[in-house]
Amino acid sequence: MVTVECDACVMRRTEACDDCVVTFLLGREPDDAVVIDADEARAMRMLEEAGLLPSLRFQCRAG
Repeated sequence: MVTVECDACVMRRTEACDDCVVTFLLGREPDDAVVIDADEARAMRMLEEAGLLPSLRFQCRAG
């Protein structure tokens, strides 16, 4: 399972947010966490590899 939480991302409030797969898929509020299970992660990876989705740019902050 992958948990993406904007508060923990080093890319927060950068240009990367504009093309983030989380923003692309959900149009969610900036501080909402998104939990992606293994099947969903595989599906997103396949769509990304086909050029249909932007890459996930989440990078967890140390600590």
